[in-house]
Amino acid sequence: MDPKLPPLNALRTFVMAAQTGSFVSAANELSVTPAAVSRSIKSLEDYLGCSLFRRMHRQISLTREGRIYADSLADVFDKISLATHNAPTPASSLAG
Repeated sequence: MDPKLPPLNALRTFVMAAQTGSFVSAANELSVTPAAVSRSIKSLEDYLGCSLFRRMHRQISLTREGRIYADSLADVFDKISLATHNAPTPASSLAG
């Protein structure tokens, strides 16, 4: 596995923006400002070397690359969520 991964927070922000279709909505969900979402997405785009969103006046849409990346990451975050849900808790590890 490549130790140089993009920042997890930038990935989380990207997935939320892709799901909501809005930097403002993603910001509300993540309790940050829309500017913070925009900066995070821009840093991820710089890291990847491609545009993930088309930015229009007060509107965004995923690029082809963004759609492919968002679909892949959604599966990864679903797996992380499931693993976290199924993680043993201190009480359950004592019972075993």
